[in-house]
Amino acid sequence: MGLFTRVAQPGDANTATAVGNDNGIGLSQNESQAPNKIMSRRDRKYGDKNRPAYDESVLNRRPPFGQWLKVTWPDILTMIVMGAIGLGVYEAPPAPNRSFPVYFPDGDVVYPQFAYPLRHEIVPIWAAALLASLVPIFIFLVMQLRIRSFWDVNNAVIGLLYSLITAAVFQVFLKWLIGGLRPHFLDVCKPRVPQYGNPIGNGFDGIMYDRSWCTGDKNEIDDSLESFPSGHTTAAFGGFVFLYLYLNAKLKVWSNYHPAYWKLIVTYMPILGAVLIGGALTIDEYHNWYDVFAGAVIGTVMAFSAYRMVYASVWDFRFNHIPLMRHLPMAYGSGPSAIDGFHDAMWTRQAGWGVEAGGAWGGTPFDAADGPRGSRGVATAAAETAGAGAAGRHARHANGDEYAGHGSVSRKPISGSNTTARGEQIV
Repeated sequence: MGLFTRVAQPGDANTATAVGNDNGIGLSQNESQAPNKIMSRRDRKYGDKNRPAYDESVLNRRPPFGQWLKVTWPDILTMIVMGAIGLGVYEAPPAPNRSFPVYFPDGDVVYPQFAYPLRHEIVPIWAAALLASLVPIFIFLVMQLRIRSFWDVNNAVIGLLYSLITAAVFQVFLKWLIGGLRPHFLDVCKPRVPQYGNPIGNGFDGIMYDRSWCTGDKNEIDDSLESFPSGHTTAAFGGFVFLYLYLNAKLKVWSNYHPAYWKLIVTYMPILGAVLIGGALTIDEYHNWYDVFAGAVIGTVMAFSAYRMVYASVWDFRFNHIPLMRHLPMAYGSGPSAIDGFHDAMWTRQAGWGVEAGGAWGGTPFDAADGPRGSRGVATAAAETAGAGAAGRHARHANGDEYAGHGSVSRKPISGSNTTARGEQIV
């Protein structure tokens, strides 16, 4: 099992309450009601018939390759198809036949900002793509020295690929269908038009021309007509913003305690890298500033979307370190989570983080259910953990907590005589 497997303690009775399907990853509802009697194929394979089917030792165990492939193959196939589509569109000539002015009738150059010389890129597109993919993957693997969770590194790598591939396909379609003039367009086009006095183009005063007047290299002209948006910047932000969100979750920078300053620096280093890659394109005159800005927006949106697909939250520090399972739903809100086996799936070990009853039991709502976990009192938590049925429900109602195992919301103020929340939990 090696690097990605932790030796976990036996799970709580509630770790088998989530509903999925019996395909080696999740349980049906009937099975979840009797986890010690009905075992999934995956648990029968591991041979331990005396434990609940989905306690934390299962969540932190690397599955057989066949089981992993059975769950992941649709994503792999989709990524291959999307990659092929993106490559085909990238190789296609630009769809629009743009018109452009060169000279006014008096001989003045209309748009000198498109007359810069063609220069080599400071950061080639292949280097930007490799940096945006290999650097985050390297960081994910280094983090496993402490996290040691197969599903964490699996979700991180797959989520990164979601972000990069989706952003790449998005931007190549925009390049193909919209495009724009690069700052070196006129130098590449080399148009042969009258310089002054007698324009023979089209449009107002005959000063507009199209690529049929160009005499330069066809491939260079095609490329110089596809400036918007910046592919370099899209790739850089798609990869490095995803890494930024990952580091924030694993280091608990925006959390319920005061972290060390170096964690903030480390978290924003990927953002600095992405900005430098994008900014370099304005130095070598390969892109206009608005091309870079659009690429940054596209990459950032895709990174946020991809991270939220594979982790339980983006900003809610109680859950943003927890990798989501394909067929095991996350239970938000008050009470023990269905996947509390990931309570130590982060790098930091301060302020109680990394232990089952530590920092993850307090928090503030963002995109998860309201109601800090652990704020209902010791008696209520014990009743729920023991699966006390009617007694547990009575205890919950007695404390004003509507939680019923599916992330419902507690509306009772957390400060009071019947709460055991510590000061740093009341945030």
